[in-house]
Amino acid sequence: MSLIKMKHPALRMEGSQKRDVRTQFGALCFRVQGDETQVLLVTSRNSRRWIIPKGWPMEDQSPAQAAAIEAFEEAGVEGKAYNICLGLYSYTKVMDKSDDLPCAVSVFPLKVQKTHKVWPESKERTRKWFSIKKAAARVREPELRKIIKNFDASLLKA
Repeated sequence: MSLIKMKHPALRMEGSQKRDVRTQFGALCFRVQGDETQVLLVTSRNSRRWIIPKGWPMEDQSPAQAAAIEAFEEAGVEGKAYNICLGLYSYTKVMDKSDDLPCAVSVFPLKVQKTHKVWPESKERTRKWFSIKKAAARVREPELRKIIKNFDASLLKA
C-alpha cells in the first residue's frame, strides 16, 4: 500500500447549502499501543451502529481539518490530522424531514494525542477503541471495512 499526499485547500462554499452537498469528510482516529494500532469508533445517534466521526464540508477548512473538527465534536479527541485521503466509502444518510441522501465520505487519518472526558456530543454517542481487525468487523459499510483493514499507521510520517 502506498500513500499519496496531496495539498487539500480550504473550501469555499458560496452558493451551496449544506444539505445540497453529498460529500462528507471522515476521520480515521487511531493510536499506537506497543506494536498494535487501534482505531476509535463512535456510535451513530439514531441506529447506534459503529461509525467513524464524519460530517459535511466546512467553509474555510480543508477536508482533513473538517474531519478533525468532527472527531472532536463526535468523539472528543484531538490530534494530528493528515492531508492524506485513505479512501472513500458510501452510505445513505437518513434525513428526518427530507429525502435520504446518498453520501460519499473521504477518510483522513487522525493520530489521537488528546482524549476529552466530556465533548460536544458525549451525551449522544459512545466511543470505544478497537484493534484494526475488530474495528473493521464492527462497521457496516464494506468500503469502510476495507479502508480500516488496510490502514498502516507506519506509512504516515510523524
